[in-house]
Amino acid sequence: MTLADIEQSGAGPAAEAAETILTVNNIEVIYDHVILVLKGVSLTVPKGGIVALLGANGAGKTTTLKAVSNLLGAERGEVTKGKIVFEGEEVQALSPNDLVRRGCIQVMEGRHCFGHLSIEENLLTGAYTRKDGYGAVKADLEMVYNYFPRLRERRQSQAGYTSGGEQQMCAIGRALMSRPKMILLDEPSMGLAPQLVEEIFEIVRQLNKNEGVSFLLAEQNTNVALKYATYGYILESGRIVLDGDAKALRENEDVKEFYLGVGGEGRRSFRNVKHYKRRKRWLA
Repeated sequence: MTLADIEQSGAGPAAEAAETILTVNNIEVIYDHVILVLKGVSLTVPKGGIVALLGANGAGKTTTLKAVSNLLGAERGEVTKGKIVFEGEEVQALSPNDLVRRGCIQVMEGRHCFGHLSIEENLLTGAYTRKDGYGAVKADLEMVYNYFPRLRERRQSQAGYTSGGEQQMCAIGRALMSRPKMILLDEPSMGLAPQLVEEIFEIVRQLNKNEGVSFLLAEQNTNVALKYATYGYILESGRIVLDGDAKALRENEDVKEFYLGVGGEGRRSFRNVKHYKRRKRWLA
């Protein structure tokens, strides 16, 4: 087969770049059979990409991630319309366990670690679905320690007595131990100092670049999320109201005004916070 044949068949680099690992198509989520939380949400995550899901608290970011990871059932929620496709197959009927085995795992908001276990014991729990032997698990444990040197130092410490940043690193490291193809990362910056936030997002970038892990991350910190993501979606009241290339979103005047706190004339003062100079055009 010649290079021309490859390009014509769509099997070249351009086709690979366009390949998606996750497609969420027009989903609707209802809690307790009556509370409509997501209304026609659609998004895609390219293979090897970092996609940010942005919006204020209560916009539906966490619900979207839980819909993908099939964790809604524990909170009496369900996807009532639309479909979720991971690596070409619909997955909304799978258990969270099965989805982890397929390579999709969620890191929950709030740094959920087993407080009574050591850091290393927490990390090893992430490998519970694997069947490739102790040697492979040990090699991946070393890989996690290379990305998170602080965890190596605290490996024997009880997780409940480590700092918030160390617990967030532990939660991400535990997800890595399952050998994921995609990680759903929920509010990784919450409650952390700005320096730690940058450190964790830099590690996310390295994992994406070196290990090929795709990320769908939900964040209220729009500024840092758009710095590291390649594409972004903005949620309001359970709907996608804006999406685009991360750079374009950073330069969008509406995004600057309502999500970055900067308008055309510079940063707004607290006194004027209730008197927007602009209107959200998507609500007009």
